[in-house]
Amino acid sequence: MPIPRFYCAMPLPSGRQITLPDAVARHAVGVLRLRDGDDVILFNGDGTECLGQLLKTGKGAEVQLKAVCAPERESPLAITLAQGVSSGERMDYTLQKAVELGVTRIQPIMMRRTIVRLDEEKRHKRRQHWQGVVISACEQCGRNHLPEVAPILDFPEWLATASARDGTRLLLDPEASVRLRELPAPAESVTLLAGPEGGFDPNEREAVRRLGFQPLSLGPRILRTETAAITAMAVIQGIWGDI
Repeated sequence: MPIPRFYCAMPLPSGRQITLPDAVARHAVGVLRLRDGDDVILFNGDGTECLGQLLKTGKGAEVQLKAVCAPERESPLAITLAQGVSSGERMDYTLQKAVELGVTRIQPIMMRRTIVRLDEEKRHKRRQHWQGVVISACEQCGRNHLPEVAPILDFPEWLATASARDGTRLLLDPEASVRLRELPAPAESVTLLAGPEGGFDPNEREAVRRLGFQPLSLGPRILRTETAAITAMAVIQGIWGDI
């Protein structure tokens, strides 16, 4: 059984004994039923991880930190996923699997055909929720760097920032004819744009094409929004990355 991993947003000095944050302690002791002396791994997003030994303290828990190491589990290819916001579990699933596949940054975008509508307060709460999804995915898959979940942008706002970005730009488009294997390898980074449940509005599609986004086909079948981005990322990592 793998050693349980927990994200702790705090310094993790080797050889010290630290108190786990309440939420982490509840998960370790109350949910996973870990016992005194069980091994755990803690990470704080700086790229390192620390092996430790759990010490229960009433309803809380502490960890005696031992060896610190920095295993390399990040993809050599920096991938930004610009994802049209989808509703509920669809978006959670996309973000979770994108993290497992090595995404570097996630940019949620509100598009014309986005079904869910979010005011500023709900956008803030949704972003916090998605960051929690990312943290849980990192705990599970072994990553020690946390991909950034950027603030939700409306499509025109994102378009203004996208014009200044470098790297290979790919647009998932069921009407395209070009496949990934036909494209040259990217020099450094990839920005992958995927639409929401309703797909792209024709004006949105044309706007990103003018910015140099290459329309890309994933084959003869139309994929759902929660499938399209992760399928593309898996193929990208298989051709150009570390899969």
